[in-house]
Amino acid sequence: MWQDLHAQILDLTREYVAKRHAPVPFQPGVSKVPYAGRVFDADEVVAGVDAILDFWLTLGPQGDAFEKELATYVGTSHALAVNSGSSANLVAFATLTSEAIDRPLRPGDEVLTVAAGFPTTVAPMVQYGCIPVFVDVDPFTGNALVDRLADAVGPKTRAIMMAHTLGNPFDLGAVMDLVKRHNLYFVEDNCDALGSFYNGKKTGTFGHLATQSFYPPHHLTMGEGGAVLTSSGRLKRVAESFRDWGRDCWCPSGKDNTCGKRFNWQLGDLPHGYDHKYIYSHLGYNLKPLDVQAAIGRQQLKKVDGFGAARRANHARLVKALKRFEEYLLLPQPTPNSDPSWFGLLLTVRDGAPFGRREIVDYLEQHKIQTRQLFAGNLLRQPAFKNVEHRVVGDLKNTDKIMNDAFFIGVYPGLSADMLDYVEGVFDKFFATLGRRLVA
Repeated sequence: MWQDLHAQILDLTREYVAKRHAPVPFQPGVSKVPYAGRVFDADEVVAGVDAILDFWLTLGPQGDAFEKELATYVGTSHALAVNSGSSANLVAFATLTSEAIDRPLRPGDEVLTVAAGFPTTVAPMVQYGCIPVFVDVDPFTGNALVDRLADAVGPKTRAIMMAHTLGNPFDLGAVMDLVKRHNLYFVEDNCDALGSFYNGKKTGTFGHLATQSFYPPHHLTMGEGGAVLTSSGRLKRVAESFRDWGRDCWCPSGKDNTCGKRFNWQLGDLPHGYDHKYIYSHLGYNLKPLDVQAAIGRQQLKKVDGFGAARRANHARLVKALKRFEEYLLLPQPTPNSDPSWFGLLLTVRDGAPFGRREIVDYLEQHKIQTRQLFAGNLLRQPAFKNVEHRVVGDLKNTDKIMNDAFFIGVYPGLSADMLDYVEGVFDKFFATLGRRLVA
Protein backbone atom coordinates (compact mmCIF):
# COMPACT_ATOMS: atom_id res chain seq x y z
CA MET A 1 0.00 0.00 0.00
CA TRP A 2 1.21 3.50 -0.78
CA GLN A 3 0.51 4.57 2.82
CA ASP A 4 3.12 2.09 4.05
CA LEU A 5 5.65 3.40 1.53
CA HIS A 6 4.84 6.94 2.60
CA ALA A 7 5.59 6.14 6.23
CA GLN A 8 8.80 4.32 5.28
CA ILE A 9 10.01 7.28 3.22
CA LEU A 10 9.47 9.67 6.14
CA ASP A 11 11.19 7.31 8.57
CA LEU A 12 14.13 6.99 6.19
CA THR A 13 14.20 10.77 5.80
CA ARG A 14 14.68 11.17 9.55
CA GLU A 15 17.45 8.58 9.46
CA TYR A 16 19.07 10.38 6.52
CA VAL A 17 18.99 13.75 8.30
CA ALA A 18 20.57 12.26 11.41
CA LYS A 19 23.52 11.09 9.31
CA ARG A 20 23.77 13.69 6.55
CA HIS A 21 23.22 16.74 8.76
CA ALA A 22 24.87 15.55 11.96
CA PRO A 23 26.61 18.38 13.84
CA VAL A 24 30.24 18.92 12.83
CA PRO A 25 32.65 19.74 15.68
CA PHE A 26 33.83 23.35 15.63
CA GLN A 27 37.53 23.77 14.90
CA PRO A 28 38.81 27.21 15.99
CA GLY A 29 40.54 29.00 13.16
CA VAL A 30 39.48 26.36 10.65
CA SER A 31 35.69 26.28 10.83
CA LYS A 32 33.77 29.32 9.69
CA VAL A 33 31.76 31.35 12.23
CA PRO A 34 28.81 32.43 10.08
CA TYR A 35 27.05 35.76 10.55
CA ALA A 36 23.76 33.89 10.02
CA GLY A 37 22.35 30.71 8.57
CA ARG A 38 19.57 28.17 8.60
CA VAL A 39 18.93 26.26 11.81
CA PHE A 40 16.83 23.14 11.35
CA ASP A 41 16.45 19.50 12.22
CA ALA A 42 14.62 16.49 10.83
CA ASP A 43 11.20 18.08 11.40
CA GLU A 44 11.68 20.59 8.59
CA VAL A 45 13.11 18.06 6.15
CA VAL A 46 10.37 15.53 6.84
CA ALA A 47 7.71 18.22 6.43
CA GLY A 48 9.22 19.24 3.10
CA VAL A 49 9.42 15.68 1.82
CA ASP A 50 5.88 14.99 3.01
CA ALA A 51 4.62 18.01 1.07
CA ILE A 52 6.51 16.93 -2.04
CA LEU A 53 5.02 13.46 -1.80
CA ASP A 54 1.54 15.06 -1.75
CA PHE A 55 2.73 16.98 -4.85
CA TRP A 56 0.38 19.93 -4.39
CA LEU A 57 3.31 22.21 -5.40
CA THR A 58 1.56 25.60 -5.65
CA LEU A 59 0.49 27.35 -2.47
CA GLY A 60 -2.26 25.21 -0.97
CA PRO A 61 -3.18 23.51 2.31
CA GLN A 62 0.24 23.99 3.90
CA GLY A 63 0.18 27.63 2.84
CA ASP A 64 -3.27 28.17 4.32
CA ALA A 65 -2.15 26.66 7.62
CA PHE A 66 1.12 28.62 7.67
CA GLU A 67 -0.66 31.93 7.04
CA LYS A 68 -3.08 31.30 9.91
CA GLU A 69 -0.33 30.20 12.29
CA LEU A 70 1.93 33.13 11.41
CA ALA A 71 -0.88 35.65 11.91
CA THR A 72 -1.68 34.08 15.28
CA TYR A 73 1.98 34.14 16.32
CA VAL A 74 2.54 37.79 15.42
CA GLY A 75 -0.90 38.96 16.55
CA THR A 76 -2.50 40.18 13.32
CA SER A 77 -5.76 39.10 11.75
CA HIS A 78 -4.22 38.12 8.43
CA ALA A 79 -0.95 36.95 6.91
CA LEU A 80 -0.24 36.44 3.22
CA ALA A 81 2.70 34.26 2.24
CA VAL A 82 4.86 35.60 -0.59
CA ASN A 83 8.09 34.46 -2.23
CA SER A 84 10.47 36.90 -0.47
CA GLY A 85 10.68 39.79 1.97
CA SER A 86 11.35 42.10 -0.96
CA SER A 87 8.13 40.91 -2.62
CA ALA A 88 6.37 41.50 0.70
CA ASN A 89 7.53 45.13 0.65
CA LEU A 90 6.43 45.50 -2.97
CA VAL A 91 2.97 44.04 -2.29
CA ALA A 92 2.50 46.07 0.89
CA PHE A 93 3.38 49.35 -0.80
CA ALA A 94 1.39 48.53 -3.93
CA THR A 95 -1.64 47.93 -1.71
CA LEU A 96 -1.55 51.57 -0.62
CA THR A 97 -1.86 52.71 -4.25
CA SER A 98 -5.12 50.83 -4.90
CA GLU A 99 -8.34 52.63 -5.79
CA ALA A 100 -10.08 50.11 -3.55
CA ILE A 101 -8.82 51.85 -0.38
CA ASP A 102 -9.41 55.31 1.06
CA ARG A 103 -6.83 57.96 0.16
CA PRO A 104 -4.59 55.84 -2.08
CA LEU A 105 -1.03 56.99 -2.63
CA ARG A 106 -0.35 58.82 -5.87
CA PRO A 107 2.84 59.57 -7.81
CA GLY A 108 4.52 62.57 -6.19
CA ASP A 109 3.35 61.71 -2.68
CA GLU A 110 6.11 61.62 -0.08
CA VAL A 111 7.03 58.68 2.15
CA LEU A 112 9.27 59.08 5.21
CA THR A 113 12.10 56.55 5.58
CA VAL A 114 15.82 56.12 6.25
CA ALA A 115 18.77 55.65 3.91
CA ALA A 116 20.65 53.32 6.28
CA GLY A 117 18.97 50.07 5.36
CA PHE A 118 18.06 47.53 2.73
CA PRO A 119 17.20 48.78 -0.77
CA THR A 120 13.91 46.96 -1.20
CA THR A 121 12.37 48.85 1.70
CA VAL A 122 12.64 52.00 -0.40
CA ALA A 123 12.53 50.66 -3.98
CA PRO A 124 8.71 50.24 -4.11
CA MET A 125 8.26 53.94 -3.33
CA VAL A 126 10.32 54.82 -6.38
CA GLN A 127 8.73 52.12 -8.52
CA TYR A 128 5.28 53.58 -7.83
CA GLY A 129 6.36 57.16 -8.46
CA CYS A 130 6.41 58.34 -4.84
CA ILE A 131 9.20 60.43 -3.33
CA PRO A 132 11.25 59.00 -0.47
CA VAL A 133 12.10 61.50 2.26
CA PHE A 134 15.23 60.48 4.15
CA VAL A 135 16.10 61.24 7.76
CA ASP A 136 19.25 60.43 9.67
CA VAL A 137 19.58 57.60 12.19
CA ASP A 138 20.72 57.27 15.78
CA PRO A 139 24.21 55.72 15.84
CA PHE A 140 23.43 53.56 18.90
CA THR A 141 20.18 52.01 17.63
CA GLY A 142 20.60 52.35 13.86
CA ASN A 143 17.02 53.62 13.70
CA ALA A 144 15.46 56.90 12.59
CA LEU A 145 15.94 60.02 14.69
CA VAL A 146 12.32 60.65 15.63
CA ASP A 147 12.69 64.41 15.94
CA ARG A 148 13.87 64.44 12.32
CA LEU A 149 10.84 62.38 11.34
CA ALA A 150 8.58 64.99 12.91
CA ASP A 151 10.44 67.76 11.08
CA ALA A 152 10.14 65.82 7.81
CA VAL A 153 6.34 65.85 7.68
CA GLY A 154 5.21 68.19 4.92
CA PRO A 155 2.10 68.90 2.85
CA LYS A 156 2.85 65.98 0.50
CA THR A 157 3.70 63.45 3.23
CA ARG A 158 1.35 60.48 3.03
CA ALA A 159 3.12 57.53 4.60
CA ILE A 160 6.00 56.14 6.66
CA MET A 161 7.81 52.97 5.61
CA MET A 162 10.99 51.76 7.30
CA ALA A 163 12.56 48.74 8.94
CA HIS A 164 13.50 47.81 12.49
CA THR A 165 17.28 47.84 12.16
CA LEU A 166 18.87 44.45 12.85
CA GLY A 167 15.87 43.47 14.98
CA ASN A 168 16.00 46.59 17.18
CA PRO A 169 12.55 48.23 17.06
CA PHE A 170 12.49 51.90 16.17
CA ASP A 171 10.61 54.29 18.46
CA LEU A 172 7.11 53.05 17.68
CA GLY A 173 5.54 55.37 20.23
CA ALA A 174 6.79 58.45 18.40
CA VAL A 175 6.08 56.96 14.98
CA MET A 176 2.50 56.01 15.86
CA ASP A 177 1.95 59.51 17.23
CA LEU A 178 3.00 60.97 13.86
CA VAL A 179 0.85 58.45 11.99
CA LYS A 180 -2.24 59.41 13.99
CA ARG A 181 -1.63 63.16 14.09
CA HIS A 182 -1.03 63.44 10.35
CA ASN A 183 -3.30 60.63 9.16
CA LEU A 184 -0.43 58.77 7.52
CA TYR A 185 -0.24 55.23 6.23
CA PHE A 186 2.41 53.13 7.95
CA VAL A 187 4.22 50.10 6.51
CA GLU A 188 6.32 48.36 9.16
CA ASP A 189 9.22 46.42 7.64
CA ASN A 190 9.59 43.68 10.25
CA CYS A 191 11.85 41.49 8.11
CA ASP A 192 14.75 41.55 10.60
CA ALA A 193 12.66 41.66 13.78
CA LEU A 194 10.25 38.73 14.00
CA GLY A 195 9.57 38.14 17.70
CA SER A 196 10.74 41.58 18.85
CA PHE A 197 8.60 43.61 21.25
CA TYR A 198 7.85 47.28 21.81
CA ASN A 199 6.01 48.18 25.03
CA GLY A 200 5.13 44.52 25.44
CA LYS A 201 3.54 44.23 22.00
CA LYS A 202 5.09 42.34 19.11
CA THR A 203 6.49 44.32 16.23
CA GLY A 204 4.65 43.66 12.98
CA THR A 205 1.34 44.60 14.62
CA PHE A 206 1.70 48.39 14.60
CA GLY A 207 1.56 49.21 10.89
CA HIS A 208 -1.43 49.26 8.58
CA LEU A 209 0.69 46.61 6.86
CA ALA A 210 3.86 44.84 7.95
CA THR A 211 6.32 42.62 6.13
CA GLN A 212 8.49 39.58 6.93
CA SER A 213 11.37 37.83 5.20
CA PHE A 214 12.11 34.13 5.52
CA TYR A 215 15.44 34.04 3.67
CA PRO A 216 17.93 31.72 5.51
CA PRO A 217 19.62 34.44 7.63
CA HIS A 218 16.28 35.53 9.12
CA HIS A 219 14.48 34.51 12.28
CA LEU A 220 12.80 31.61 10.54
CA THR A 221 13.40 30.28 7.06
CA MET A 222 11.63 28.49 4.26
CA GLY A 223 14.51 29.12 1.84
CA GLU A 224 13.06 31.96 -0.19
CA GLY A 225 9.90 33.40 1.30
CA GLY A 226 8.17 36.24 3.08
CA ALA A 227 4.82 37.49 4.26
CA VAL A 228 2.55 40.52 4.39
CA LEU A 229 0.71 41.07 7.68
CA THR A 230 -2.37 43.19 8.37
CA SER A 231 -5.43 43.33 10.59
CA SER A 232 -7.53 45.08 7.94
CA GLY A 233 -9.77 42.85 5.88
CA ARG A 234 -9.83 45.37 3.05
CA LEU A 235 -6.05 45.76 2.93
CA LYS A 236 -5.67 41.99 3.06
CA ARG A 237 -7.90 41.52 0.04
CA VAL A 238 -6.10 44.21 -1.96
CA ALA A 239 -2.67 42.81 -1.02
CA GLU A 240 -3.86 39.34 -2.04
CA SER A 241 -4.96 40.72 -5.41
CA PHE A 242 -1.54 42.26 -6.05
CA ARG A 243 0.13 39.01 -5.01
CA ASP A 244 -2.17 36.88 -7.18
CA TRP A 245 -1.81 38.38 -10.69
CA GLY A 246 -4.00 41.39 -9.82
CA ARG A 247 -7.17 39.34 -10.03
CA ASP A 248 -10.41 40.48 -8.45
CA CYS A 249 -11.42 36.95 -7.44
CA TRP A 250 -10.45 35.82 -3.95
CA CYS A 251 -10.91 32.06 -4.44
CA PRO A 252 -7.92 30.11 -3.14
CA SER A 253 -5.99 27.90 -5.54
CA GLY A 254 -8.05 24.95 -6.70
CA LYS A 255 -11.34 26.48 -5.49
CA ASP A 256 -14.19 27.90 -7.58
CA ASN A 257 -17.12 30.19 -6.83
CA THR A 258 -16.31 31.20 -3.26
CA CYS A 259 -18.38 34.34 -3.81
CA GLY A 260 -21.38 32.34 -5.00
CA LYS A 261 -21.80 34.44 -8.15
CA ARG A 262 -18.82 33.55 -10.30
CA PHE A 263 -20.72 34.23 -13.56
CA ASN A 264 -22.83 37.15 -12.32
CA TRP A 265 -20.25 39.95 -12.03
CA GLN A 266 -20.17 43.18 -14.04
CA LEU A 267 -16.83 44.98 -13.69
CA GLY A 268 -15.06 47.35 -16.05
CA ASP A 269 -16.21 47.13 -19.64
CA LEU A 270 -16.41 43.35 -19.58
CA PRO A 271 -19.66 41.64 -20.55
CA HIS A 272 -22.00 40.78 -17.72
CA GLY A 273 -21.22 37.34 -16.32
CA TYR A 274 -17.58 37.24 -17.37
CA ASP A 275 -15.82 34.59 -15.28
CA HIS A 276 -14.79 36.28 -12.02
CA LYS A 277 -11.66 34.12 -11.87
CA TYR A 278 -10.38 36.05 -14.88
CA ILE A 279 -11.29 39.60 -13.91
CA TYR A 280 -8.34 41.78 -12.91
CA SER A 281 -8.72 44.84 -10.71
CA HIS A 282 -4.99 45.64 -10.26
CA LEU A 283 -1.77 45.54 -12.26
CA GLY A 284 -0.49 42.65 -10.21
CA TYR A 285 2.15 39.97 -10.01
CA ASN A 286 2.49 36.29 -9.17
CA LEU A 287 4.48 36.33 -5.95
CA LYS A 288 3.32 33.21 -4.13
CA PRO A 289 5.74 30.70 -2.61
CA LEU A 290 5.38 26.95 -2.97
CA ASP A 291 3.41 24.76 -0.60
CA VAL A 292 6.57 22.83 0.30
CA GLN A 293 8.11 26.07 1.56
CA ALA A 294 5.08 26.71 3.75
CA ALA A 295 5.36 23.19 5.17
CA ILE A 296 8.96 23.93 6.19
CA GLY A 297 7.94 27.34 7.55
CA ARG A 298 5.31 25.76 9.79
CA GLN A 299 7.98 23.69 11.53
CA GLN A 300 10.27 26.70 11.87
CA LEU A 301 7.46 28.74 13.38
CA LYS A 302 7.22 26.25 16.25
CA LYS A 303 10.85 27.03 17.11
CA VAL A 304 10.95 30.77 16.57
CA ASP A 305 10.63 31.70 20.26
CA GLY A 306 13.58 29.45 21.06
CA PHE A 307 15.50 31.01 18.19
CA GLY A 308 14.71 34.46 19.60
CA ALA A 309 15.88 33.50 23.08
CA ALA A 310 19.20 32.30 21.61
CA ARG A 311 19.59 35.52 19.62
CA ARG A 312 19.03 37.61 22.74
CA ALA A 313 21.45 35.54 24.81
CA ASN A 314 24.18 35.56 22.15
CA HIS A 315 23.85 39.31 21.64
CA ALA A 316 24.00 39.99 25.39
CA ARG A 317 27.06 37.78 25.81
CA LEU A 318 29.01 39.47 23.00
CA VAL A 319 28.06 42.98 24.13
CA LYS A 320 29.29 42.15 27.63
CA ALA A 321 32.54 40.74 26.25
CA LEU A 322 33.17 43.78 24.05
CA LYS A 323 32.37 46.38 26.72
CA ARG A 324 36.06 46.66 27.57
CA PHE A 325 36.73 47.90 24.04
CA GLU A 326 34.17 50.71 24.11
CA GLU A 327 36.98 53.22 23.82
CA TYR A 328 37.24 52.11 20.22
CA LEU A 329 33.89 50.55 19.35
CA LEU A 330 30.44 52.04 19.65
CA LEU A 331 28.18 49.25 20.94
CA PRO A 332 24.47 49.02 20.09
CA GLN A 333 21.71 49.91 22.51
CA PRO A 334 18.13 48.66 22.43
CA THR A 335 15.50 51.31 21.80
CA PRO A 336 13.88 52.35 25.11
CA ASN A 337 10.77 50.25 25.91
CA SER A 338 11.84 47.54 23.47
CA ASP A 339 12.93 43.91 23.69
CA PRO A 340 14.73 43.15 20.42
CA SER A 341 15.08 39.72 18.88
CA TRP A 342 18.42 40.70 17.41
CA PHE A 343 19.35 39.94 13.80
CA GLY A 344 23.00 40.87 14.33
CA LEU A 345 25.44 42.77 16.55
CA LEU A 346 26.16 46.19 15.03
CA LEU A 347 29.61 47.57 15.81
CA THR A 348 30.86 51.01 14.75
CA VAL A 349 34.51 52.08 14.86
CA ARG A 350 34.63 55.34 16.81
CA ASP A 351 36.08 58.54 15.40
CA GLY A 352 39.74 58.80 16.32
CA ALA A 353 40.27 55.06 16.77
CA PRO A 354 43.79 53.96 15.73
CA PHE A 355 42.32 51.54 13.20
CA GLY A 356 39.57 51.60 10.60
CA ARG A 357 36.70 49.29 9.78
CA ARG A 358 38.65 47.65 6.98
CA GLU A 359 41.43 46.67 9.37
CA ILE A 360 39.23 45.01 11.99
CA VAL A 361 36.93 43.42 9.41
CA ASP A 362 39.93 41.98 7.53
CA TYR A 363 41.27 40.58 10.81
CA LEU A 364 37.94 38.93 11.68
CA GLU A 365 37.47 37.53 8.18
CA GLN A 366 41.03 36.17 8.12
CA HIS A 367 40.14 34.34 11.33
CA LYS A 368 37.03 32.83 9.71
CA ILE A 369 34.53 35.13 11.45
CA GLN A 370 31.98 36.35 8.91
CA THR A 371 31.05 40.04 8.93
CA ARG A 372 28.50 42.09 7.07
CA GLN A 373 27.99 45.81 6.60
CA LEU A 374 24.66 47.42 7.38
CA PHE A 375 23.20 46.49 4.00
CA ALA A 376 23.33 49.45 1.59
CA GLY A 377 25.07 51.79 4.06
CA ASN A 378 23.66 55.00 2.63
CA LEU A 379 21.20 54.27 -0.17
CA LEU A 380 21.80 57.65 -1.74
CA ARG A 381 25.43 56.67 -2.36
CA GLN A 382 24.35 53.53 -4.24
CA PRO A 383 24.41 53.53 -8.07
CA ALA A 384 20.75 52.52 -8.34
CA PHE A 385 19.55 55.42 -6.17
CA LYS A 386 21.95 58.12 -7.31
CA ASN A 387 19.44 59.89 -9.55
CA VAL A 388 16.23 59.03 -7.69
CA GLU A 389 14.01 61.99 -6.86
CA HIS A 390 14.08 62.41 -3.09
CA ARG A 391 14.21 64.84 -0.18
CA VAL A 392 16.62 64.85 2.78
CA VAL A 393 15.71 66.44 6.09
CA GLY A 394 18.77 67.84 7.84
CA ASP A 395 21.92 65.88 7.07
CA LEU A 396 22.76 62.17 6.93
CA LYS A 397 25.93 62.42 9.02
CA ASN A 398 25.26 59.33 11.11
CA THR A 399 24.14 57.39 8.06
CA ASP A 400 27.46 58.15 6.40
CA LYS A 401 29.26 57.18 9.60
CA ILE A 402 27.54 53.79 9.49
CA MET A 403 28.35 53.46 5.79
CA ASN A 404 32.04 54.15 6.43
CA ASP A 405 32.70 52.64 9.85
CA ALA A 406 30.03 50.09 10.89
CA PHE A 407 29.75 46.34 10.44
CA PHE A 408 27.90 43.53 12.15
CA ILE A 409 28.62 40.00 13.28
CA GLY A 410 26.29 37.12 13.93
CA VAL A 411 24.15 36.30 16.95
CA TYR A 412 21.96 33.68 15.29
CA PRO A 413 20.95 30.50 17.12
CA GLY A 414 23.37 28.31 15.17
CA LEU A 415 26.33 29.78 17.07
CA SER A 416 27.68 27.34 19.67
CA ALA A 417 29.34 28.23 22.96
CA ASP A 418 32.68 27.19 21.41
CA MET A 419 32.10 29.58 18.51
CA LEU A 420 31.28 32.46 20.85
CA ASP A 421 34.37 31.71 22.96
CA TYR A 422 36.43 31.84 19.79
CA VAL A 423 34.87 35.14 18.64
CA GLU A 424 35.65 36.73 22.00
CA GLY A 425 39.21 35.42 21.80
CA VAL A 426 39.78 36.83 18.31
CA PHE A 427 38.61 40.28 19.42
CA ASP A 428 40.95 40.02 22.42
CA LYS A 429 43.87 39.18 20.13
CA PHE A 430 43.06 42.04 17.76
CA PHE A 431 43.07 44.60 20.54
CA ALA A 432 46.13 43.06 22.22
CA THR A 433 48.00 43.35 18.92
CA LEU A 434 46.70 46.90 18.55
CA GLY A 435 47.98 47.76 22.05
CA ARG A 436 51.46 46.44 21.30
CA ARG A 437 51.55 48.48 18.10
CA LEU A 438 50.50 51.64 19.91
CA VAL A 439 53.16 51.17 22.60
CA ALA A 440 55.81 50.50 19.98
